[in-house]
Amino acid sequence: MAQSDFLYPDNPRRRQEVNRLHQQLLDCLSDSFRATNKLSDILNMHLGCRLPLIEMKRDGTIKENCDSIIQAIMKIQKELQKVDDALKKKLEPTLYRKLQDLKERETEKIAIVQKVISVVLGEATSAASAVAVKLVGSNVTTGIINKLVAVLAQIGGSLLGSIGVAVLGLGLDMMFRAILGAVEKTQLEAAIRNYEKHLVEFKAASEKYHHAITEVTNSVKHQMK
Repeated sequence: MAQSDFLYPDNPRRRQEVNRLHQQLLDCLSDSFRATNKLSDILNMHLGCRLPLIEMKRDGTIKENCDSIIQAIMKIQKELQKVDDALKKKLEPTLYRKLQDLKERETEKIAIVQKVISVVLGEATSAASAVAVKLVGSNVTTGIINKLVAVLAQIGGSLLGSIGVAVLGLGLDMMFRAILGAVEKTQLEAAIRNYEKHLVEFKAASEKYHHAITEVTNSVKHQMK
């Protein structure tokens, strides 16, 4: 036990809490990597995209990994925008407005897209129409994905951004130097507050993101039956 722990007996508990919260953040990041790759796979398979898969950098910082996901999502959004632009160009204005109407039935939207999707993609299946409807004719790109990007950017730009994925960046020398016990206490408390604040938003945004991708996957499976 460090000498500072006698003066600040709660420091070991605070260190454990920081490590626990750090692991939760890594779990959320890892889940977002998997979900983004899953979405890329769907677009590559059904919309003819060539999106690269991404991998979590175990020797990188939180910011570097957040940026990696953000860049991948931006590429996805760019591909979806191309599909949206093509549909807008090929569809009659009234039909395109129906596609954007959140109150319109999904089956009706799929029927609308199927009329022109083969022209847009060259060759397309009903699954491609379902993917287009789920991702273009919905609030996934304008709401859910944009929210996740905003949260990732906040985390990367916060005090947590410089912390390494593999190890905490609080500094072992500072951790165990008795004379810096008070500084350690202050920094540990600040780290805990930062983790807790960002994790709440990250978890909420991630859950919606993962749910949206699951809906796309289920819709594709339904169309392929």
